[in-house]
Amino acid sequence: MRRLRSSTVVLGGMGVLAATITACGSDPDKRCVDPVTRETLPSYECESGGGGDDDNGGSTHRGSYYYGGSIRDNRVSGGSFDKKAVDTGGFGCSGSGGG
Repeated sequence: MRRLRSSTVVLGGMGVLAATITACGSDPDKRCVDPVTRETLPSYECESGGGGDDDNGGSTHRGSYYYGGSIRDNRVSGGSFDKKAVDTGGFGCSGSGGG
């Protein structure tokens, strides 16, 4: 039987730790979506103008950001319009809920 060197074990453990930390801190996927039909939209339909002035002639954005979930036939499902309601997953992450 072959023995692993301690440096190999340490490096492997560091990789697992890095993946865990990254997964816990990552944001869920964000997509621009029509809130009524749940169809995906171009990102400019969700982006705000940034300034307080109405420089864009009163145009409004019809999309809202949808977090997590998946896309099928250009429609989203399984996520939420509330970023905090989406579990980003990951090993060792403390999520909401439980009981």
